[in-house]
Amino acid sequence: MSLSVFLELRFWLLVGFSLVLPVGIYALLLVTRSISRWAVLGFGVALVLIAGVDVYLLQSMAAQAKSTPSLADDAWFSSELTIALYLLPVVFGGIGVNLISHVLLRHLTEAEGRFDREHSDR
Repeated sequence: MSLSVFLELRFWLLVGFSLVLPVGIYALLLVTRSISRWAVLGFGVALVLIAGVDVYLLQSMAAQAKSTPSLADDAWFSSELTIALYLLPVVFGGIGVNLISHVLLRHLTEAEGRFDREHSDR
């Protein structure tokens, strides 16, 4: 048993999945001058998956924090402050869903336009 959750691999995975990966994805999306529809869809799915991993890691760390002697763990993962930690996955998941819906809506709009052009002579 560890003395603190902050010394566990799960904590560093949480930092990576909560900060490093999403910031990298956002930076890549911002600096890219042109991007394919499939890449946008992939980034959206990645953000939704990152949000799911974040929630899992937060849940497991909250359970583990209860069993450690450190009070700092309890303050971060077993108190009202935990709600603030859940805001990051909510934001990532929301942006990911928006990216996915953007790609789907663009595809449907183009498909409707093709259908209208193909059936306009009838």
